[in-house]
Amino acid sequence: MLYPRFITSNILTALKDTPVIMLTGARQTGKTTLVRKIAEEHHPATYFTLDDLTRRGAAQSDPKGFLEQVSGPIIIDEIQLAPELLSAIKIEVDHNRKPGRFIITGSANVLTLPRVSESLAGRMEIFTLFPLSQGELISRQEGFIDWIFEEKLDIAKLKPVSSGNIWEQVVAGGYPEAIARTDVERRQAWFRDYTTTILQRDIRDLARINGITQMPRLLELLATRTATLLNVAEISRSIKMPQTSLKCYLALFEATYLIFQLPAWSGNIGKKILKTPKLFFVDSGLVAFLSGIDLDLIQQKPREAGQLFENFVLTELVKQAQWSKIRPHFFHFRSQTNQQVDFILEDRQRRWVGIEVKAAKTIRPNDFNGLRWLKNQMGTQFLRGIVIYCGSEIVPFGDNLLAMPVDKLWQSL
Repeated sequence: MLYPRFITSNILTALKDTPVIMLTGARQTGKTTLVRKIAEEHHPATYFTLDDLTRRGAAQSDPKGFLEQVSGPIIIDEIQLAPELLSAIKIEVDHNRKPGRFIITGSANVLTLPRVSESLAGRMEIFTLFPLSQGELISRQEGFIDWIFEEKLDIAKLKPVSSGNIWEQVVAGGYPEAIARTDVERRQAWFRDYTTTILQRDIRDLARINGITQMPRLLELLATRTATLLNVAEISRSIKMPQTSLKCYLALFEATYLIFQLPAWSGNIGKKILKTPKLFFVDSGLVAFLSGIDLDLIQQKPREAGQLFENFVLTELVKQAQWSKIRPHFFHFRSQTNQQVDFILEDRQRRWVGIEVKAAKTIRPNDFNGLRWLKNQMGTQFLRGIVIYCGSEIVPFGDNLLAMPVDKLWQSL
């Protein structure tokens, strides 16, 4: 099934004024399908994939000649396999800054790799394609992020959403191929093959390192730490791995879009705060697979289920941010006195929306303690605080504080 990708309009707009468009993201998120669809329907271009060994060899041995074989727009798939092309693209763009000349994709963030010495800053716009959002799955473009930054919320805009069993959505995740497999065992087989490919192929191509056999175990351990503070020393002790090696592996997992770090917010509220980032995975379905959580274990493992649910909510918000007008920055907050808020979204006017996540069907007043504390510290910069939960009702808990069902995240507002 071909799902709509709501980031498409942003890419089409960028093609009108930017020489190089880079579309990055994890394998199997649909990058190739998207760029080929854009070429067929909106922006004709010649397509090359560097997964083809012959093409890759030509690109690596003669980058300039490789680009000169086509005069019009070019799509280059999996650019991380021949990063030498980036230098040639820079030279070509400096000679001719025609918009939409190059569309490049990458399943690894080539801009973080030491082999890439040339910068395309000012010549390139970067987009990230995440696994499918819940709105994309039902062809409804979400507007939740822009809505929560409105000065006054119009609750009447919210319409009922038929979302089914929320935990089925959480453990399925958003990879198109995984979702297509309704049988649980077949979906787990897909995730198993997917992680094997990433660890044994993509990471091997990026960095010639020892100890690659430890990576599956490390990835499984990280899945049990999702939505928690990234404690490198504790993980190092647990897996008996030197911290230097661990940091290297973490960087590779980030470069291949398996995990990401949510930075700590460090505003000027005059209190000592913890600056340790939190760890998250790009897809909740991958977390569920790696940590061994299925629908039968959700009730038996409330702590792990809570972490999984928080990962799910954050990734849904991060996906929406790609096409929102606000395009907020994301942080978490925790003070040394253990006042905490799961997520803080900050817009360009430095207004903040705090979000707490609770994997429960009912909400209590003390679930707002962190948001109330933050509201008192921030003053007028604090726009509102929201608790996302598994219930069905929108419930006010004070001025600019309310509890909202998770399915409101994929409202088309």
